[in-house]
Amino acid sequence: MSIEAPPVDVTPAVRTRAPDAWTLQWTPIVAGALTAAAVSSILLTFAATVGLGVSSAAPTWRDASVALWLLSGIYLVLQALISFGCGGYVAGRVRAPYDLVSDDTERRDGMHGVTAWALAIVLGVILSAMIASAANRQSSTSPPATTTEPSVISYEIDHLFRSPRRVPTADLAPARAEAGRILLTSSSHSGVSTDDRAYLVQLVTATTGLTGADAERRVDNAITDARTAIKHARAGTIILSFSIATALLLGAIAAWLGAESGGRHRDGMPLSGWMLRSNRYHRRRDMWRRPASLPE
Repeated sequence: MSIEAPPVDVTPAVRTRAPDAWTLQWTPIVAGALTAAAVSSILLTFAATVGLGVSSAAPTWRDASVALWLLSGIYLVLQALISFGCGGYVAGRVRAPYDLVSDDTERRDGMHGVTAWALAIVLGVILSAMIASAANRQSSTSPPATTTEPSVISYEIDHLFRSPRRVPTADLAPARAEAGRILLTSSSHSGVSTDDRAYLVQLVTATTGLTGADAERRVDNAITDARTAIKHARAGTIILSFSIATALLLGAIAAWLGAESGGRHRDGMPLSGWMLRSNRYHRRRDMWRRPASLPE
């Protein structure tokens, strides 16, 4: 009596390798970036409508208060957290799961959220550059660049050449532009030079009719006011730049956490612990477990 051994399959086993951790799916990334850009545009438009801002390029703008600077900076950070958090959530929620589930699923979702954050920033920079280029483009009705006065001290220039009696046909554009460039030097370490101050006195005398001490007093007041206006504009620019940098950095964190939350919802898991208090799965979070493998 002989015992037959069962046939042995000698076909080499095919290993299924998990996808690379750095592999990105661009469809959810683009969707998340567009969502972040759209939400950010809505929130920034609302802020501009109600008057939140630390600086403005308008010639009639004057310096804002410290409270408005602080409120505008806080709002800028909050809108970045909301917009990039929404964009990251969309990127993680829309991302298709891989064939194999590994321990770094949340890290993969976070990478998609951060990539959507980076793409949204690039789109915003390109759009802002296009708008600025269109606004600064010279047209047939635009004055030449050499006769354009600095907008930040337009009011000081108005006060410098203010006169009750003026020739209607007098063209003050070249004189205003030259005086504006001289007043810009008031914020330097050396200030307005003696020769420039004497030349401004001559311009005021020729334009307004003031002579002697009155013309010198008006020039000195204009130099002091211009220095103050430039200092406030510079402080507003610094605060605005710092607020934007802080908002973008915190937006990257919000995009990462939002993508992880979107991935948890995609896989049937509750939100992260920092959001569980307001999540409807809070009472059942211990019952949820990420599946070890997806059904074949």
